Amino acid sequence: MEGPVRYETHGDIAVFRIDNPPVNATSLAVRQGLVDAANRFAASPEKVAVLVAEGRTFIAGADITEFGKTPLEPHLPDAIQVIESLEKPVVCVIHGTALGGGFEVALGCHYRVMLKGARVGLPEVNLGLIPGAGGTQRLPRLVGVVAASDIFTSARQVSAADCLALGIVDELSTAEPFEAGMAFARKVLAEGLPVRRVSELPVPPTDAEALAALKKKVARANPGHVCHLKGIEVAELGTKLPFAEGRAMEREAFWELMQTPQRAAMIHAFFAERKVANLPEIKGIQPRTLAHVGVIGGGTMGGGIAVACLLNGLKVTLIERDAEAVERAHTGIARTLADSVKRGKLGADARDMLLADRLVTTDDYHSLATADLIIEAVFESMDVKKDVFGKLDEIAKPGAILATNTSYLDVNDIAAITRRPQDVIGLHFFSPAHVMRLLEIVVADKTAPDVTATGFALAKALKKVPVRAGVCDGFIGNRILKHYRTAADIMVLEGASPFQVDRALEAFGFAMGPYAVADLAGIDIGYLTRKRLAPTRDPRERFGEWGDVLYEMGRLGRKTGHGHYIYDAETPRGRPDPEVEDIIARERKAKGITPRDFTDAEIVERYMAAMINEGARVVGEGIALRPLDVDVTKLFGYGFPRFRGGPMHYADQIGLDKVLATVEAAAKEDDFFWQPAPLLKQLVAEGRTFASLN
Repeated sequence: MEGPVRYETHGDIAVFRIDNPPVNATSLAVRQGLVDAANRFAASPEKVAVLVAEGRTFIAGADITEFGKTPLEPHLPDAIQVIESLEKPVVCVIHGTALGGGFEVALGCHYRVMLKGARVGLPEVNLGLIPGAGGTQRLPRLVGVVAASDIFTSARQVSAADCLALGIVDELSTAEPFEAGMAFARKVLAEGLPVRRVSELPVPPTDAEALAALKKKVARANPGHVCHLKGIEVAELGTKLPFAEGRAMEREAFWELMQTPQRAAMIHAFFAERKVANLPEIKGIQPRTLAHVGVIGGGTMGGGIAVACLLNGLKVTLIERDAEAVERAHTGIARTLADSVKRGKLGADARDMLLADRLVTTDDYHSLATADLIIEAVFESMDVKKDVFGKLDEIAKPGAILATNTSYLDVNDIAAITRRPQDVIGLHFFSPAHVMRLLEIVVADKTAPDVTATGFALAKALKKVPVRAGVCDGFIGNRILKHYRTAADIMVLEGASPFQVDRALEAFGFAMGPYAVADLAGIDIGYLTRKRLAPTRDPRERFGEWGDVLYEMGRLGRKTGHGHYIYDAETPRGRPDPEVEDIIARERKAKGITPRDFTDAEIVERYMAAMINEGARVVGEGIALRPLDVDVTKLFGYGFPRFRGGPMHYADQIGLDKVLATVEAAAKEDDFFWQPAPLLKQLVAEGRTFASLN
């Protein structure tokens, strides 16, 4: 047999060998190859078959080139059914990962051997789907509805040890995949083990209370999503039906979800995450050496950056201003690494090695003389940052990259303080830096291409999602944030409650509304930003001043127990504070504003229009290269609901003409803030979408 599935004979044992690099995806050729191999085995004298994959992994999922297309026959559920229906046993060997359809293929085999270190999972919910090739029907018959539902609603990868404990696999092996499969096949022959179809197994009893608790947990963790609870529903009902009926019901639900806007949005997010680092300007450019990273500033951000680097194999030298601050920074890093040990993410020995051999904390700037990359993470003040870069210019070795972690400030101005502006770049991490995946890579006017390439190489090393940004106040993420947050403040001034705004946006899919976020970040952050921008503020600009009042009252948010919300033992997550509405009412009165009512739909419409309009302006000005860069920034750094795909994708879904109409209607009341972006107007006039620019 030719193609990605080969058929071999080894005495009484047949081997179906999948070889479809890089991850043995279930392409049309693989599906057809499996059917052909199964049919040949059925007609052959061989008594048992081994299904094994070449390369570094078993089947790690679907063929992404087929995403969005109607798959051709044989469909995967049918190919699996052909294997399971065989009258001679088939042994599957799982190594690397068996994800999605790959795990479902394994479940369709009669026995499963798993290599230690391998993992399985059903991550379809990450694409707005449920397993569609028997996963919601076979897995519950092996492990029960609750355990199976927990696996496919969490999209987590299950370890080999847990698979054995749950009964998903029959044996663990330390041998090579082929040898592991042959050994188990010989056991099948020696012991006369029969065909054992998962679809024919009795369903373990379901703990009704545990299932109800799981449904509540899933609903709370995935607000707005439809696929998670749909998967549980299909699994639960399917176990009460004959398998064939359950499989048909699963397939129908799968195809229904394939047509939903959520699925389209999550597919867009999936591809955007992979495309965002594809930049013509660094294609073929070799990054600079990246082994020793210097970090200046040992606070929350600097410490987080240091931890991210340490956990990913980089040597770190962290600088603080004096011995006391050095000790505090070292203690903070040690505490964070201890938390990683406690969560099972890091071994205690590895933690000790990082602290002893990979980390240096000191107040001596000359310790940075050998660093390949130095990241400044000090107070957000241009004077402070220029002072730091002046010192670095004297100390850093030739070719060292000097990076600023500024959230807003002009990277060109910072670069100009040095004699090496070509070596300066912005690396805007998000807090906590060892957890948050977004990294804005801010390319200044004189940044060298290999410096940009090294920024992207760093992101890859740290397992972060990089987005290229141009220089402006706030870059991509914070510039757009300022705009839609101002839109929210204007609505509050006009009569909406900040608590209504938060509720409306949480119902839309955000984990938190803007005022709850302000309390979490600290009201002092917004206050300092407003003071910084005050000298440049246009007199026509409308803005809310109640945040300044809260700051002056010492109400800084969660850290002080009071902000927009009250945080105490009774309500640690916060409850609305009526006094805030009184403060806002006094501001309205002072400004001569007669409040009006807003519907939740109007709040969402205006908030999103402001976000999309400024996103269009950012793309039009070249600050973001493509609309997808805006989407990725908001998805990974600002909590935009993934099931909506990002603001620019969402705009395409609802129609750019509708967004423009909202902006233009609001401009009749305030033509300073609500100015339609030229790119938005152009696309509407041409009948095009943001997607056409990706």
